[in-house]
Amino acid sequence: MTEAHDTTGKSGAKRFGIDHNTGHLVLGSVSIPLPRSRLARMTIGMLLILGGVLGFLPVLGFWMIPLGFIVLSHDLHLVRRMRRRFSVWWSKRRKPAP
Repeated sequence: MTEAHDTTGKSGAKRFGIDHNTGHLVLGSVSIPLPRSRLARMTIGMLLILGGVLGFLPVLGFWMIPLGFIVLSHDLHLVRRMRRRFSVWWSKRRKPAP
């Protein structure tokens, strides 16, 4: 699971990603259970990405694309690497300049 870098020492840091101990998708304080089957998780991830591409439609949204990548990163090494690189880039970008 990925945790936000918290330099204040507080234990309530924002979290996002897959909790490998429980098999739940964690988005902040929300925890969503995922299926144990790898095929089912990969299907859900691909459907989220495909639904996100159609985000201009009323029911679907572009928020589904990153969520699909988070679900796929649990099983696919390439996606996990890309998600980690993005996470590192994003944390460096948000860090205030000295």
